[in-house]
Amino acid sequence: MQPPDELMVESYLPAMRILVARRLRSMGLSQSRISSLLGVTQASVSNYLSSKGEKPYATLERFSVSRKEADENVGRISEGVLAGPVQGVEALTSIWTGLLGAGSVCGPHRADHPGLADCEVCIELYGAVEKKRSLGVAEVSAAVRILESSATFPLVVPQVSANLASLAFDSDSPDDVVAVPGRIVRVKGRAMSVLPPAAGASSHLSKFLLTARRRRPEFRACINLLYDNEMKSALSTTRVQSIEVSSRSVRGEGDPATAALERRLKAPATDFWAVVDRGGEGIEPSTYLFGRSAREVATLAVRVSDAYEDLFRRGADAHASKKAK
Repeated sequence: MQPPDELMVESYLPAMRILVARRLRSMGLSQSRISSLLGVTQASVSNYLSSKGEKPYATLERFSVSRKEADENVGRISEGVLAGPVQGVEALTSIWTGLLGAGSVCGPHRADHPGLADCEVCIELYGAVEKKRSLGVAEVSAAVRILESSATFPLVVPQVSANLASLAFDSDSPDDVVAVPGRIVRVKGRAMSVLPPAAGASSHLSKFLLTARRRRPEFRACINLLYDNEMKSALSTTRVQSIEVSSRSVRGEGDPATAALERRLKAPATDFWAVVDRGGEGIEPSTYLFGRSAREVATLAVRVSDAYEDLFRRGADAHASKKAK
């Protein structure tokens, strides 16, 4: 038996490790830290960084991965390993499964093993899932455009940046949740996505969404915003029902916000379309909005940001008027 996993271990993974090591190094991480994150020896990292040229990209081209796609995937995996070992594996596995489902591994696999010329196992196993993920990517892309075209949305983007996560089909796996790698940031007063949406791109937000779905299975999308007094008033003005959690109460957890939500959902049932996290040590207070689709969440976020801008402007006008007197 010659499964395609051999190609992953012998060809794809080494190329990705080199590129991820380069990316992490460009971010200022030491070789020791990179070796810890990638789970390899420091000597291996040294070899990765000393290897110049385009060989890793040439290797990935065998799997129909363009240089642009490779760099995007490197960004996803780098973000994953920085978040934790499980998140790194999630990102890598999601990308590799996508290649299997798309048939991108078939060419090199058949070239190495001519006896598998008629094999389409991976396409049959993973192709349907990949098609659904592609539809999810398209929906999140459209939702992101709604946010990017809003003049008020940048006002509610938190310091840690925003992200929008959406589940295109029923699943309990973070790998099937589509989000924006690198998140949605403020650039010259406008909201802008760092990279195109992709499945498995946000470990935290995907887990938060999946946790909320245990109580509200109709939820398929989620977005994180800032939280302050104006946001509290904006939620009230737009009549968005919310519940509160506190990351401070679950210190030591790997994902305090998700752990706090799990604890809160054990209480008697309460309808909600938003979750307010009061934050904790080193954790910024946040608002999470939910909806039945990525577009619905984006539209709700803009409605809330419009109310936020109005309240903020009124407060500024009142302060200026009081100061003038």
